[in-house]
Amino acid sequence: MRADFINPFLHAMINVLRTMCDLHPQVGKPVLKEDNVARGVVTGFIDLMGEHTAGSMAISFSEPVAIDLVTRMLGDHPTKIDDTVCDLVGEITNIVSGGAKTILSESGFNFYLSQPVTFVGEGHKILHSVHGPKILIPFHVESGDFVVEVCFRE
Repeated sequence: MRADFINPFLHAMINVLRTMCDLHPQVGKPVLKEDNVARGVVTGFIDLMGEHTAGSMAISFSEPVAIDLVTRMLGDHPTKIDDTVCDLVGEITNIVSGGAKTILSESGFNFYLSQPVTFVGEGHKILHSVHGPKILIPFHVESGDFVVEVCFRE
């Protein structure tokens, strides 16, 4: 997968965390993901459809990170994954993919975004809608770890 397809998602995720959550994440080294198992307990997923290619993105959060984001962004203090947490994960997924879409459009790649969907549960599966390499970008924030997963048809 081309780095110019991965970096927009990385930059958009960092921007969301800094501006909306006052977090400064540490970004790990991107790796190729070989399975379909989510690395978190709650995942936001969205499809990106374009004229020249298509792809999808998932953001999988650990429970502590997802709850911390709700606390930081909404002022709520949930004790477990609930509807508010799921809604916020979907919204973060939408914002990050929108930010990446803007960056990609500057390089001539225009995409339409689907509505985000959210999956919950330990060990749930992430099934990308296109066949291509799945790149996992690990992040670490004060409350724990999460990953952004990107897959594009080549």
